[in-house]
Amino acid sequence: MDTYITQEVTKERALLVGISSLPQLTRSVAEEYLNELELLADTAGAEVVSRVIQERKQKDPAWFLGRGKVEEMEHLIKGGLIDIVIFDDDLSPVQARNLERVFGCKVLDRTELILQIFATRAQSAQAKMQVELAQLEYLLPRLTRLWTHLSKQKGGIGTKGPGETQIETDRRLVRKRISFLKKKLRDVALQHATQTKERGEIPRVALVGYTNAGKSTLMNRLCPNTGAYAEDRLFATLDTKTRRLQLKINKVVLLSDTVGFIRKLPHRLVESFRSTLDEVLQADFLLHVIDSSHEGFEEQIRIVTETLQEIGVEHTNIINVFNKVDAVEDKEALRSLRQKYPEALFVSAKRGINLGVLKDAIGDYISRDYRLRTLRTHISNYKLIGYLYDHTEVIGKKYVDEDVILKYRAHYRNLKQIDARIAAVEKESSHVA
Repeated sequence: MDTYITQEVTKERALLVGISSLPQLTRSVAEEYLNELELLADTAGAEVVSRVIQERKQKDPAWFLGRGKVEEMEHLIKGGLIDIVIFDDDLSPVQARNLERVFGCKVLDRTELILQIFATRAQSAQAKMQVELAQLEYLLPRLTRLWTHLSKQKGGIGTKGPGETQIETDRRLVRKRISFLKKKLRDVALQHATQTKERGEIPRVALVGYTNAGKSTLMNRLCPNTGAYAEDRLFATLDTKTRRLQLKINKVVLLSDTVGFIRKLPHRLVESFRSTLDEVLQADFLLHVIDSSHEGFEEQIRIVTETLQEIGVEHTNIINVFNKVDAVEDKEALRSLRQKYPEALFVSAKRGINLGVLKDAIGDYISRDYRLRTLRTHISNYKLIGYLYDHTEVIGKKYVDEDVILKYRAHYRNLKQIDARIAAVEKESSHVA
């Protein structure tokens, strides 16, 4: 009889730490922030076993928390129940170094945790380079933490220790790698710009929103066979995916699903993913997907708006799409939400509720950029007539003697190409005549 030994992957046991500073940050809000941090920790593969919130007016420059709270946590950690401590705020290199020495375990801040999640989620070469760049820029001022095992001699002329020498060497290597990655990402951005030009002048729509608001699920519903990865976890997808969304005959838009935003999204990540977020900058308008079932959806709306401003999105061509309406148990609250946001759309991507209304709204929105034209041509110009049927929305046809009069709508970006085709056919017809 064969015996199979299975080894379970044990999760790291995490302690979450936050600060409540009245009156700006109440304890209830701090608890809500730790709930999100717990989701991040779960996404990273940790099991949260304990949480600590300390009320402080100011963060201690050496310890982040008060010295007494640090000693209290030290006893808990050294009891063997904790493998990793995760702070909901950014730690300075000094704070992180001091805490690691006292706790004797790994200490992460929010930025480092998000960077690690992005590193495990990145699939494409571009996303991997973007994450590596953000990690190295984060790591550069913290390199001393990595070389504490090397000896350091006391100061004095000619007494520079090997530890310091190694740190300087490593800093040069990191800076060199950062420069290399920035150049590669500029090349990728240039290549991406060339590829997007080849898409023609099709209107573009980008899905934006807080992470886990349901953007990928919505895209899969609107564009069947899209294959956009969707999971009930934060940052389920990092790579921008673009698909064609057919609205009506010859009325098509390119729909892009982008990386989700989050509270305190590290600035380095925003900078690194700027080329990925170009889809947002180049979009004709945005669909802001909002999780209507989340208690803090209004703060999430604010965070997304601020992040869009940070990457340079200035236009106001945004449709608010409240998703997950099926998960809202309080129907009175949902009615109040509709009254507060009368221009918004309310859908459920999971259950397919009101998706037809959403597609119609997208069609109506891009119709603003369509122009109405009329063409009278001889019925023998069947190639030109067929071209208009293939590339425009023909809304009327009338025969007069041996001519046909076509009324059609086309996006203003395509008119130059269409007019050139008509002029070429008319010139050819005049020569034949």
